[in-house]
Amino acid sequence: MKKRESEKELRILATQFKSVAVIGPRQSGKTTLVTKVFKNKPYVNLENPDIRRFAVEDPRGFLSNYPKGAILDEIQRTPELFSYLQQILDESNVNGLFILTGSNNFLLQENISQSLAGRVAYLILLPFSIKEINDKNLNVDQYLYQGCYPALYNKNISPSKYFANYIRTYVERDVRLIKNITNLYAFEKFLRLCAGRVGQLLNMNSIAVEVGVDVKTISSWIGLLETSFIVFRLLPYYKNFNKRVVKMPKLYFYDTGLASSLLGIENVKQLTFHPLRGSLFENFVTVEFLKKRYNEGKQNNLFFWRDNTGNEIDLIFDKSDSLIPLEIKSGQTIVNDFLKGLKFWNKLTKQEGGYIIYAGEIFQKRSNNIKIVPFKKIDMIKI
Repeated sequence: MKKRESEKELRILATQFKSVAVIGPRQSGKTTLVTKVFKNKPYVNLENPDIRRFAVEDPRGFLSNYPKGAILDEIQRTPELFSYLQQILDESNVNGLFILTGSNNFLLQENISQSLAGRVAYLILLPFSIKEINDKNLNVDQYLYQGCYPALYNKNISPSKYFANYIRTYVERDVRLIKNITNLYAFEKFLRLCAGRVGQLLNMNSIAVEVGVDVKTISSWIGLLETSFIVFRLLPYYKNFNKRVVKMPKLYFYDTGLASSLLGIENVKQLTFHPLRGSLFENFVTVEFLKKRYNEGKQNNLFFWRDNTGNEIDLIFDKSDSLIPLEIKSGQTIVNDFLKGLKFWNKLTKQEGGYIIYAGEIFQKRSNNIKIVPFKKIDMIKI
């Protein structure tokens, strides 16, 4: 079993709050993590129809079976429990009493905000990070193609088969649970079009035209993908600048393996010369930093910056007292062109420094405190 970086934060939260909710994509390792950390707590899987029926029909009686707390897995399936949990948590002085997990952020947050606000701490668990995988033999294209879901590193499963089934299960099960979408063909087409726009500005009008639905529907479907941890929007940074800047978000997937599968990539060789390889690498690096923040129990502080003439910084880390710029390059050989974006940014902001993440293996420190860092050493960057 690979050690998860978020384990330390989970233990801390359980000493500070009466309940902790671990949320994230399906199969990101939530159950494995919480059952390892809380070995002495009963584990209850609310995906089980019999257990779920008991919880829905007699929530008070159901919870009375766990006077010392429990792990309640996929609790968004039983919203009836939340009001009863509120009373139990209010009457208890024990922290870390109930550990909740869920793979649907909207349903879970909606119920928690109504009944358990202030009583529950959140921890977002995404698939493995590079540091957690810790495999020196994997090259950049293998990471992009395979992605980081734990099952692909614990079992002998081919990524193409794994993601085909993941997508099928997601569309046929989760999508219908959250929104009763009748036109599944249109939704699947929309999902693949999103993969084709990875790392690009999110233009919902153009997607609506290609899918054949209205913009409101696309907006609703994007929200659905976000709440089920399939995609996220990277927001633009536009504070304190006089220049006209882009205010449209970029679209990224939480896992490049899933995005590669939706693009029809069936093996690593196809990825090597794929036109979206650079965008997938940019996606991969961006998510690595997101994992780093979430594993430490911190909020997302990632942005990008682009002006109306095409000058761009791939990532901006907002440190409240400073902005750290970072450029992402999929090439494996360092060239002077890598530095162009950071030099423009530093001239604009009258500052020094910044990082370049690239697909090679050599670390370099250039003038003006610019550091060029191999993608496998992302963890050395403090954000």
